[in-house]
Amino acid sequence: MSQLIECVPNFSEGIDVAVIKQITDAIEAVDGVTLLDVDPGADTNRTVVTFVGAPEPVIEAAVRAAANAKELIDMRTHTGAHPRFGAMDVCPLVPVANITMDEVVSYAHRLAERLGQEVGISGFLYEYAAKTAERRNLATCRAGEYEALRERLSDPAWKTDFGPGTFDPAYGVTAVGARDFLVAYNVNLNTTSTRRANAIAFDVREKGRVKTIDGTAVLDKQGNKVWQPGSLKCVKGIGWFIEEYGIAQISMNLTNISVTPVHVAFDECCERARARGIRVTGSEVVGLVPLASMLEAGKYFLRKQQRSVGVSDAELIKIALKSMGLDELKVFNPQEKIIEYAVASRSNANRLVDKTLEAFVYETASESPTPGGGSISAIMGSLAAALATMVANLSAHKRGWDDRWEEFSDWAEKGKALHDEILSLVDADADAFKKVMQTYGLPKDSEADQAARHQAIQEATKGAIEVPLRIMQRSLDCFEVIRAMAESGLPASQSDVGVAALAARAGVMGGFLNVKVNMKDLDDHTWVDEKLAEGQRLQDAAIAAEKAVLEIVGDKI
Repeated sequence: MSQLIECVPNFSEGIDVAVIKQITDAIEAVDGVTLLDVDPGADTNRTVVTFVGAPEPVIEAAVRAAANAKELIDMRTHTGAHPRFGAMDVCPLVPVANITMDEVVSYAHRLAERLGQEVGISGFLYEYAAKTAERRNLATCRAGEYEALRERLSDPAWKTDFGPGTFDPAYGVTAVGARDFLVAYNVNLNTTSTRRANAIAFDVREKGRVKTIDGTAVLDKQGNKVWQPGSLKCVKGIGWFIEEYGIAQISMNLTNISVTPVHVAFDECCERARARGIRVTGSEVVGLVPLASMLEAGKYFLRKQQRSVGVSDAELIKIALKSMGLDELKVFNPQEKIIEYAVASRSNANRLVDKTLEAFVYETASESPTPGGGSISAIMGSLAAALATMVANLSAHKRGWDDRWEEFSDWAEKGKALHDEILSLVDADADAFKKVMQTYGLPKDSEADQAARHQAIQEATKGAIEVPLRIMQRSLDCFEVIRAMAESGLPASQSDVGVAALAARAGVMGGFLNVKVNMKDLDDHTWVDEKLAEGQRLQDAAIAAEKAVLEIVGDKI
């Protein structure tokens, strides 16, 4: 999967629909960006926009949105209940998939630089993007709000982190940040008592409650109240009554789900509620949740059942959904509630792997050059991993082998990771071929055109070689799981293990054919020799691994 970040800019306009639409239109016009939510508020006169995509398109969309905000919003006439100091008041970037916080911080700094240089906007860096500790807290950066901004910017201690640094009365300033993904999460209770819901919320939230003795607050030496922390870090929470459903809830913000994941918050609420004679009946995610959170939750609850976690993502999501009762109050549709799925469902991607098996076979047999041998090699490798995973899952579930479930679960999890990755290479190989074909269509009217075209062909061809090499490597990696299942897996499934070995070898050898067929037109002979040697090594290893597995299987069957 590619890197995915979320951007949640807040604009100081929540009433004028036409202005809001012009800003969001600028965001949607950027290829590679998906607009997920637009939430205007009249009382706050503020609109929260959420969009996602790969880092570079997201930065481009944020720059365009800021430029529109600068043109359309005048802070001199703005009023609203929410703290604010700029037209695009804040613009945080949030890691979603396959990207570290350090990488997101660097992109936040890049966004800030572009806002200053290209749009003439000044501002501050906050949260993880802050360059000084005192500016990490957004409230500190925004102290005094827009009304205090002119005087504040004249103070050398509050020189802006980017942009001209002068007071812009029409725009104000922007805070650019990098923060953790925040999940708004509510846990449902079988009570109508807000007081009891609050008590559980105070038990679990990081802030906890004021420490008391005989009903009197305990004070420190400075006369401040002493707080007794709750059990969960990076959690904010209160209890409330929801009239629509007739129940009380614990309403939480999980501000860092890598510290306190959703399933941990759910289980802790269950324990604290039980201690107070209350039962948790379900829960709900408000907004969207990352795929990794749902998969992690599914694995957590399967492990509690001593069952293999090497199952499909759909199965993991179903287990998480049912375990936490996420559909108690309203339907939890993964295609709408899981951020990666929401992005995919709104794109126009026509992936080969989304076809039915029958449609894929007919597409392969058609006049279309894709899917070709590279994609089929990836199919073979992914099926090899899938068969080995199946044997591991069957072994984990075998009666009498209960003390070995975790051993086989670990193998199944490795196999699942392999078949997921190799399956993604089915479309990657087809896409690499299409890129090569596109380069042949580049103009060649002048010598400069011809040189540029030739270089593009060389680079695209190298890309078309790297994909089948990856298919080879990962198909070979399948033999680790395959051999383990040959040696210790379910005896009744040894024929499946043998077929897995055959398929894995086919994935490797088929990949090598697709490596070699692309070599003839490359100028870099040193690179070609290195890749051919790498491919030969992988193929030799696969043939040897297949032979070893088939000998084990043959002895057992």
